[in-house]
Amino acid sequence: MNGEADIVKNFILKTLRLQSWEKKIDRFQLGEGVMPASFKVLHDPIRNSETLIADFGESAIGRVAPVDSGFWWIILLRAYTKSTGDSSLAERPECQKGMRLILSLCLSEGFDTFPTLLCADGCSMIDRRMGVYGYPIEIQALFFMALRCALALLKHDAEGKEFIERIVKRLHALSYHMRSYFWLDMKQLNDIYRYKTEEYSHTAVNKFNIMPDSLPEWIFDFMPVHGGYFIGNVGPSNMDFRWFCLGNCIAILSSLATHDQATAIMDLIESRWEELVGEMPLKVCYPAIEGHEWRIITGSDPKNTRWSYHNGGSWPVLLWLFTAACVKLGRPQMARRAIELAESRLSKDSWPEYYDGKCGRFIGKQARKNQTWSVAGYLVAKMMLEDPSHLGMISLEEDKHLLKPVLRRSSSWTS
Repeated sequence: MNGEADIVKNFILKTLRLQSWEKKIDRFQLGEGVMPASFKVLHDPIRNSETLIADFGESAIGRVAPVDSGFWWIILLRAYTKSTGDSSLAERPECQKGMRLILSLCLSEGFDTFPTLLCADGCSMIDRRMGVYGYPIEIQALFFMALRCALALLKHDAEGKEFIERIVKRLHALSYHMRSYFWLDMKQLNDIYRYKTEEYSHTAVNKFNIMPDSLPEWIFDFMPVHGGYFIGNVGPSNMDFRWFCLGNCIAILSSLATHDQATAIMDLIESRWEELVGEMPLKVCYPAIEGHEWRIITGSDPKNTRWSYHNGGSWPVLLWLFTAACVKLGRPQMARRAIELAESRLSKDSWPEYYDGKCGRFIGKQARKNQTWSVAGYLVAKMMLEDPSHLGMISLEEDKHLLKPVLRRSSSWTS
């Protein structure tokens, strides 16, 4: 956004080189396409040189490899190409290979019956045990966006064409699955509330055998008449009804959400401003889990206590994604309101990583100060609001031809 494209270009190439490192945890070798979750810079004062040390999950809490970092790398490559108009970087053989390696990991065939990506807990921004194993919305939305970005960046050569065909097929299935089964609004909530269980065959309405008694009490008051969102997770006999900010914002920016769904997400945020934004934008997820449920799901994690850190904590970094979604949908006033809330405290509080409490009133109990991404999230949000043309870097318009579902719900769905 500042026109300093060389910094971004160097970052893309440096992290790509890290991808080629041997990745081993104990005696097990990770997939070739895995991108590092992070890296640190080691400075040798004697030789006056610097070395990058990558972490592919072997140093992470819980030893979980990152799923999201490869998707972000593809999204960033597309942002660079879109911003500079320079396609030569993406067309380099090493960048084409890097994309193909990432795509090989997530498009490989297995035992899956869904087009969504099966993940371990802690494999993304929420990198601790938080009950998001399975098919978390954050990963599915980033997966969808990365596939669409790769579609625009892959060369139409022999190797590229094979991946392009696989991507198109997956996008058809993924968009249908997410829009149909992850989407929740008042009508869908009422349908689930009335579900019959133990249905067999292709005529089943309750396709995932969700038990109506598993609906949490809070959802009935939380769901507004006008509004909706993509829920946290959907799998066999499992629906995680929690709201996750990043997944829903990416769903809007990638056009995984239809225009009506994107509008409904914004309506929900506006209706539930106190819960989802409060005094410091924005809740990473809502609501917090507590008591016995917290002990079972997090393993009594002392960092993820209720309304703290990943468990309903407020993260200023999310401000840029929220602002981009607001700009895309023509609701800059919502972004402005959130930015003004952040401005009233962030600098004064020395740019904490996250805030705690139901309303985000307190600086997080273990929050690091002067956090780079808290600063960056605020700056990007401000700049995007001042110059909405920046949106094109991170936003994709709906491709109606590409994403028109090739499948249809069975006639029994509405019966």
